[in-house]
Amino acid sequence: MQHLDDATRTELEAAAFRRLLKHLDEHKEVQNIDLMVLAGFCRNCFSKWLVNAADERDVALDLDDAREYVYGMPYQEWKDKHQTPASPEQLAALEARHSHKG
Repeated sequence: MQHLDDATRTELEAAAFRRLLKHLDEHKEVQNIDLMVLAGFCRNCFSKWLVNAADERDVALDLDDAREYVYGMPYQEWKDKHQTPASPEQLAALEARHSHKG
């Protein structure tokens, strides 16, 4: 992608990010803990990354607003509707992942 100008690259990256959020929205059965175990990030990470990017550009962005954008609804509503309690196996897998980071 080095041959692309910055504006085009940014547009493509933004489109890919929006598509990833849409994909996650279409697969609400995938829990954040599953994402954390398998990939080391989750929907909450995206929210925090958006806030960090805004901070770096001196743009005001509240974490709750970022979460609502990522989740497509207020975070608490998403949790109430879609988040299931973590199983002992999921918690153990997450702990194992964190313990391997060194």
